[in-house]
Amino acid sequence: MRYLAILAHREVLFGGLAGLLAGVVFALAMQAEQMRVEVTGLAGVSTSGAGLVVHLALATLIGAVVGMQYRHEPGSYAAQITLGVTFGLLGWILGPLTIRPLAEGQIPDWSIAVASAGFPSLMGHMLYGALTIGGLYWAVDRWGGGAMLARPGERAEDRVQRIVVLGGGFGGMSAAQTLERMTQRRRDLDVTLVSQSNFLLFTPMLAEVASSALEAQHIAAPIRAACPFTNFIHGDVERIDTEKRQVLVHSRRSAEPQTVPYDHLVLAMGSVPNFYGLPGLAEHAITLKTLEDAVGLRHRVLSQLERADHETDVEVRQRLLTFVVAGGGFAGAETIAELFDLVSSVRRYYQNLGPADARFVLVHSRDRILPELSAELGAYALEKLSARGIAFRLGRRVAAAADGSVTLDDDTVIACETFVWTAGNQPNPLLKTTGAEKNRAGQVVVDATLAAADTPGLWAVGDGAQIPDLTNEGRPCPPTAQHALRQGKRVAQNILATIDGRTLKPFRYPATGSLVGLGHRTAAAELWGHKFSGLLAWFMWRTIYLSKLPGLERKSRVALDWALDLVFPRDIVLTTAADGRFGSDDPERKS
Repeated sequence: MRYLAILAHREVLFGGLAGLLAGVVFALAMQAEQMRVEVTGLAGVSTSGAGLVVHLALATLIGAVVGMQYRHEPGSYAAQITLGVTFGLLGWILGPLTIRPLAEGQIPDWSIAVASAGFPSLMGHMLYGALTIGGLYWAVDRWGGGAMLARPGERAEDRVQRIVVLGGGFGGMSAAQTLERMTQRRRDLDVTLVSQSNFLLFTPMLAEVASSALEAQHIAAPIRAACPFTNFIHGDVERIDTEKRQVLVHSRRSAEPQTVPYDHLVLAMGSVPNFYGLPGLAEHAITLKTLEDAVGLRHRVLSQLERADHETDVEVRQRLLTFVVAGGGFAGAETIAELFDLVSSVRRYYQNLGPADARFVLVHSRDRILPELSAELGAYALEKLSARGIAFRLGRRVAAAADGSVTLDDDTVIACETFVWTAGNQPNPLLKTTGAEKNRAGQVVVDATLAAADTPGLWAVGDGAQIPDLTNEGRPCPPTAQHALRQGKRVAQNILATIDGRTLKPFRYPATGSLVGLGHRTAAAELWGHKFSGLLAWFMWRTIYLSKLPGLERKSRVALDWALDLVFPRDIVLTTAADGRFGSDDPERKS
């Protein structure tokens, strides 16, 4: 642990030194252009006297923060330099173009004329970013990185404790990363992560992928890069045998299933959509759980716009442009808001479509949306979305779905070609193959240490586990990303404590609050008992979620997408040949 602390401090130190040197080059470059950092620089002060000291201090601080977020990937000099240039570009947009005008009481101007006038400043910022991240990479690679760590290929035969993590979501990745940080110099442990996808998906941003606000790959962090010293298996779990302590995995690289033995098994397999046996939903509903779902939904909406633009039959056009979302929780509210923003943003390109042609309907079984938030914020969200023309069917449930229609429990039939289901999830069915105790929903029951009391060596976190919330009178923990991240960290610590014979610590986390995006640069948030709404909540929503994205590269890419979204309309490029039809024969449909 002492070594790991030193390593972390080295990365911060290397980042600070790289930032300082890059700041000196930045200041010299600006002086060479006969400019002042007061106009374009990092600190917003001149390059003389105390102003230069503040500028260099800020440059050092930024470099140290970059070091805190840094994870070393050997052999990626070019990628790191490119990341640094992107980082500098974002700094230029955020600093001189946005923060400085706001500080002076002006409205930010992102016009081409203003950008052109600040071109030397842009070059300086990009140079600073490239030197900071490039210098940090060089220093870590030379003095503090891979040469001092265990290599991925080192697998000593005398390792007696095999730890297997099933699931590459928030809980599984958090557990694997914590184990990796804590065990890099131990030779008695072997950590393996098994996941259906080779990336961690940042699910809170899926709705923005569906609306073309974000590029799909930008919210997916590669597992191999995030956990470079963990054995990774990209495949499907077929069976879990808790008696023999082994997992049968069908790897993507092998035609035959392989047996993965374990001493400690972490179940972090998340949840899957639950259609409650309602007729037609499994065949006709679009879910929003995976990256493929979000991309498919985006293609579906754009395909419907393309078809409706040339449709002369009024009823057919209305059906094509009716978008129904079932579920009024966070996922449903964000999805309907983002779909509305997508259609509103790109409608200008479809000459035969008017503002009133598109129809958006949210169906929710309760009397108000967003029950996770206070009644006040729920009412605010309802008012904002209703004012845009989004229709609500509260106190109603979807009873069935068919090709081109959705039927509610009051026999109302809504003709539509796009039906999104966000109203129900269930634990991964594979959990049923374990011998551990499960509740009625199918979640594995664990105690406060995240261990299954009746099954030695079995642990569970995330949506598939019933975990007592010690901060809420022992009620089950909510299935949120913020809980799963911390559960993964705690389960890793407790597994090592079990191996080393130390006392286990219970999971205890008081939730900080909840945030939901409502489109149109508005949001609702409830943090630490305080309520926020409107533009401020939207800014908080984006800032907090951006900080939670794993890795500096993903943070930079998403921030750049958001910056471009302020200036340019949403993308309408269709990359599939699908016709967008609603039904089981639609290759775009993901259910």
